[in-house]
Amino acid sequence: MRLRKQSLGDRNLVGARVELARKKKGMKQKELLAQLQVRGVDMNASGLSKLEGQIRYVTDIELVALSDILEVSVNYLLGKD
Repeated sequence: MRLRKQSLGDRNLVGARVELARKKKGMKQKELLAQLQVRGVDMNASGLSKLEGQIRYVTDIELVALSDILEVSVNYLLGKD
């Protein structure tokens, strides 16, 4: 497992929680990307890494798909749990 080289950004609220929920499920980024693709969300490995690092904005469509795949609420991802 590689450690993040950059500090977290400030472009989204959900990145850290997406990473936490993904790891709790024992899911690799590659597996999450495949699930997103099935739901019609086109994202590559770099995009997901940037999303989790909070250096990329997140669309509402991506937010809903991530919530469904990770089996957490949108409110949880937004830090409003």
